[in-house]
Amino acid sequence: MKFLTVHGHFYQPPRENPWLEEVEGEAGAAPYHDWNERITAECYAPNAANLEKISFNFGPTLLSWLQGHRPETHAKILEADRVSRQQRGGHGNAIAQAYNHLIMPLASRRDKVTQVRWGVEDFRHRFGREPEGMWLPETAVDRETLAVLAEAGLKFTILAPTQARRVRPLPDGRWRSVEGGKIDPSRAYRWASGADPSLALFFYDSPISRAIAFEGALADGETLRARLLSGFAPDRPSPQLVNVATDGESYGHHHPDGDEALTAALHHIESAGDATLTNYGAFLAAHPPTHEVEIAERTSWSCVHGVERWRADCGCRAGRADWHQRWRAPLRETMDWLRDQLDPFCETRLGKLVKEPWAARDDYIQVIVDRSEESRAAFFSRHQRGPLEPPRQVEALRLLELQRQRLLMFTSCGWFFDDISGLEAVQVLKYAARAMQLAVGLGFSGLEEEFARRLAAAPSNVPEHGNGANVFRWAVLPARVDAKRLVAHYAITALFEDPGEERRIFAFRVERLDAKRAAAGGTTLMVGRVRARSEITGEIEEVCYAVLHLGGQDYHCSVGNLPGAAAYEAAKADVLARYLTGGPSEAVAAMDHHFAGRAFSLKDAFLDERRRILSGVGSGLSN
Repeated sequence: MKFLTVHGHFYQPPRENPWLEEVEGEAGAAPYHDWNERITAECYAPNAANLEKISFNFGPTLLSWLQGHRPETHAKILEADRVSRQQRGGHGNAIAQAYNHLIMPLASRRDKVTQVRWGVEDFRHRFGREPEGMWLPETAVDRETLAVLAEAGLKFTILAPTQARRVRPLPDGRWRSVEGGKIDPSRAYRWASGADPSLALFFYDSPISRAIAFEGALADGETLRARLLSGFAPDRPSPQLVNVATDGESYGHHHPDGDEALTAALHHIESAGDATLTNYGAFLAAHPPTHEVEIAERTSWSCVHGVERWRADCGCRAGRADWHQRWRAPLRETMDWLRDQLDPFCETRLGKLVKEPWAARDDYIQVIVDRSEESRAAFFSRHQRGPLEPPRQVEALRLLELQRQRLLMFTSCGWFFDDISGLEAVQVLKYAARAMQLAVGLGFSGLEEEFARRLAAAPSNVPEHGNGANVFRWAVLPARVDAKRLVAHYAITALFEDPGEERRIFAFRVERLDAKRAAAGGTTLMVGRVRARSEITGEIEEVCYAVLHLGGQDYHCSVGNLPGAAAYEAAKADVLARYLTGGPSEAVAAMDHHFAGRAFSLKDAFLDERRRILSGVGSGLSN
């Protein structure tokens, strides 16, 4: 009996700006807006039909983006799992993934638990069922991680053959070494550790998987069919499973037309009766393990040195052979230091508001997947020590959001590539910056200076960047958003487009309380007052602004907090009067006097809107 399972690990690094919760334009993805859009067009959408035939997991952060931006593809993914359940005795093709792709063996047990619970809950929320299996990021594993999976009720995970140490027949046969990838990948294995529940492990066929990913097996359907079938032993009487696992992006993104090769190969195999297409859950139910396995501790599928790729200059890299990765260890150590500062702070503060801080963090996924007021109310009813007034609820949400950002800053992609100035490393630094910003707002100061000092020990391969501290100052800090920058963006864009009584700007709602506009000598001035609310934490702030467009790309915007409506009205009257009588220079002086603080310009508008304004300026858009 021949069974075939093709597994696709569909995942992209989370790319959202941590302050805006949206992916901004990425020039390298042109002609698409960003890499998520491009890879969806090349891979995720074309493979929707294949998902009914193959085993798959999608990263929860990617599914969240698909749901919001490509809902038709998101719906087809869910439908593919529903169809596969009908075809395979209730065992769906979809499996879960540890939430944000951090390297589990490098995480604390508490973080492992949260990653698994968030991955399971996100899966339940989307697919409407319990996951049977879970994909571990980079298949990185240790015994504690497997124990956490088993305790969560998961039935299996998938590893590389080099991650097996030894096997023995059940119930108590003799152990035999399988180090070096010598394990038989055609069956499921039982893993157990003491009193912990057991878990099944599948080990994918490495030569065939490597051929698909790197050696041209996706050239066409017939080539792929032949390569898949080559894994079967012709004279074996017992059931055998050929299972392969690769990045799902192999099918169409890494290899153009790879999705078509997969479709053709599976159709031919199925129609010819060469093998029965199945998934891991269905195979496991029909063919339980007959052997037990021990794993090699702290290993992965993409680092021959174990998990060193995510904490050391081990030699594993993505591209430039002449670049070092000496930056990896200081980056990891700096992130660990920040974690160790933030966690006790959060535990103490959150413990005053909820019954059990870490249980609340685990359950915060219910709010992440559903930001409605009803979801938040249900969350607080489960966890609050006593009735919390709105300001205390906001405090709790800020602390929980701090923890979400703290987890995101360990996303594996930050260490995978070749330099600390790369997009992925900068992204995890942005998550760290957002976590620190939330901490500062809650009264924990001094973190950023020490964070940057530690990052100075992370050398960049790019001479002009120097080290991680410079990258942090150059690429991360300018991206930060607070209420004043948000309102500056609102004010600048309001000169071109009436925002109405309320405007949603990414993860914020901005309500117009007042606005007065004037024009003279080819310039335009607007003075206004707004109420800004975060959809993530519920924070509310009333802010006043004055913005002057001097023509072309020349904007001057002042933003500040004034003590009440009367102070705002007086400031507005003075700025308008001095503008109309003394001109732009007098207006700027009045703006900076009344709205003391940093002055904003067009470069402070968010990227996509800034590009749109510049395009409008270039095409003669007037105010």
